[in-house]
Amino acid sequence: MLKVGLTGSIAVGKSCVLSVLKELGCHVIDADQIARDVVAPGTPGLRSVTEAFGSSVLRDDGTLNRERLGEIVFGDEAKRNKLNSILHPMIIAAQDETVRAFEAKDPNGIAIIDAALMIESGGYKRLDKLIVVYCEPEIQLQRLIKRDGLSPEAAQTRISAQMPQEEKIRYADFLIDTSGDFAGTRAQVETLFEQLRNASTNNQEIIDAARGSC
Repeated sequence: MLKVGLTGSIAVGKSCVLSVLKELGCHVIDADQIARDVVAPGTPGLRSVTEAFGSSVLRDDGTLNRERLGEIVFGDEAKRNKLNSILHPMIIAAQDETVRAFEAKDPNGIAIIDAALMIESGGYKRLDKLIVVYCEPEIQLQRLIKRDGLSPEAAQTRISAQMPQEEKIRYADFLIDTSGDFAGTRAQVETLFEQLRNASTNNQEIIDAARGSC
């Protein structure tokens, strides 16, 4: 199975790209959903986060108040790094378990792992290829303001807290620019999918050859 990372900064359109890849036949893993799962009530992840940041990050029903936690960590690099050090190992372990399940059913398939902080965490290193999604900075800012109902200042703070887009681009095997309309983005993703299928075939041939030489 070809294991591919999908990443990009906040509000650049990763979800749109992921949905098209899923439609085309890729097996997709949403890191945001896994991140929610590892801090569900009763999990070691939630206990660790509460111990690190206090009970103020919990709602009355015992679930994680993600908005409150975001307020704490987005403007403080040390606290953000602390949160990442707690959750990233748990998230990566859950991702790997899901990939193994996909691979058991479809050894020649393509698994796409979507994670905003894949480069920062080093998680991309265990994968075969990396897709970076990006867009023009002003478009990113306006999308974030509209999506999350933030002020321009608050939106810019969240963008600035992440690795700059131009730095992420340097890690990419494939790039998708979502600055234009959906049709333009989809066309790029369809071309990318064909490239991934070719890479998957080549990858499997290498694995088969290695097995044959044993």
